[in-house]
Amino acid sequence: MTSLLLGFTLSPLSLGETPTWSKDVAPIVYKHCLGCHRTGSVGPFELRTYKDVSRRADFLGDMVASNKMPPWKPEAGHGSFKDEMRLSDKEKATFAAWVAGDAPEGDAKDLPPQPIFAKGWKLGQPDKVITIPKPFDVPAEGKDIYQYFVIPLELTQDEALVGYEFEPGNAKVVHHSIMYLDHTHSARKIMDPKTQSYHRFGGPGFVPTGSLGAWTPGARPSMLPKGTGRYIKKESDLVIQIHYHPSGKPETDQSRLALYYAKTPPEQYVGSVLIRPRYFVIPAGESKHIVETKPIRLPVDVTVLSIAPHMHLLGKEIKVIAQLPNGKEIPLIWIRDWDFNWQGSYFYMDPIDLPAGTVIKTKAIYNNSTSNPKNPNHPPKVVTWGEETTDEMLMCLISVITKTKEDMKKFLEMPGGPIGSMMPGSVFPETPEEIAEAKKNRGKIILQTLMWQFDKNEDGFLSREEIQELPKENRDQILPLLRVMGKLKD
Repeated sequence: MTSLLLGFTLSPLSLGETPTWSKDVAPIVYKHCLGCHRTGSVGPFELRTYKDVSRRADFLGDMVASNKMPPWKPEAGHGSFKDEMRLSDKEKATFAAWVAGDAPEGDAKDLPPQPIFAKGWKLGQPDKVITIPKPFDVPAEGKDIYQYFVIPLELTQDEALVGYEFEPGNAKVVHHSIMYLDHTHSARKIMDPKTQSYHRFGGPGFVPTGSLGAWTPGARPSMLPKGTGRYIKKESDLVIQIHYHPSGKPETDQSRLALYYAKTPPEQYVGSVLIRPRYFVIPAGESKHIVETKPIRLPVDVTVLSIAPHMHLLGKEIKVIAQLPNGKEIPLIWIRDWDFNWQGSYFYMDPIDLPAGTVIKTKAIYNNSTSNPKNPNHPPKVVTWGEETTDEMLMCLISVITKTKEDMKKFLEMPGGPIGSMMPGSVFPETPEEIAEAKKNRGKIILQTLMWQFDKNEDGFLSREEIQELPKENRDQILPLLRVMGKLKD
């Protein structure tokens, strides 16, 4: 048998004794593989028995050696995260030695008991389960669909969310989901009462009053750290955006969402910022096209809890770093081998404290050439920012806590496109006066974000050329604001 053994130093066991399935390899498979590779889970085949694994020994050896399995994308040394599925060097060496030694079974007496997996939700019994009101039909062909489902949460008191678990009803067509909050009931005015949903590109069509989070393929549910939570105002509606991508044949979806509430009021509420460039162009044929976000400077001290990068099919690599005021760089995440089908929101093992003045930088590389097997265009064509799967994106969602409520407000109002700045009341309980003040300042904050993103020469105005880079789907809404505020160049 052959395997990609290069790069491994075999353990002392492999020098004098060949590892066996029962004693050495089964514990590795049970710990790292069986969670996905079992009946009813996402793996394409089972890896439960010696027969299951030994018949694929060469293939699995290559997957382990090339770090393709387990599918843990963040590079070592660039952030330490909870629930890492990365194999240790010793485990890799043991598996490689077992494959090289013709994959012996060993003594069945050495076989440990298989793990028992709880049925149902991974995070345990939820406080509330929400199901899409009616099955949604996705056509076989056509453009991607952004469908918004409006569901009353029926809360009689404020709550704090500590965890959620999204379950796609049909993984073949569900591309991603975002869970917005709406305590103004604005989305009800847009929806079709028969389906409790509506279709829309270019954003949700209303100003969200919060967000619970998002789901992408490969994301693993996780609870927030003890003492923290996401604020949900009573009587809020949940507006679930689901991005559907046709599979080539008619499909039906009825996704579900489990919610977990805090048992006691949290000490700190969690806020998020979305780092992104709003527009970029990837030339056809480019195999290493670099896109960088404009650096953002933190106005206050923050503690980073999690990070979630996002690109589409042309994505090849993404790296996010934090540069401290003294010049020292802290790596937040690096995914060198981006996989559109295996994304996630990564929670740090130890939350990272970043002082005010820290600059966050994001750099991504795209492959828009024929060498990219996932390129949806044959031959390659120019690709720009957009919401279709065949368009591209560069986004990074970072969730933090701050020392004070005032600090969180400053964090959400900083330039750079933070989602939180457009969500008054989304992070913590507010008085009616505070909500009114936030609404009054919303236009100013949105304008600040727009100018930060699109005023390339930083002259304080948008020229005709700069206006052309405004998102087409929102341009008619943005231009009147820019005109009223005197930001359009004659």
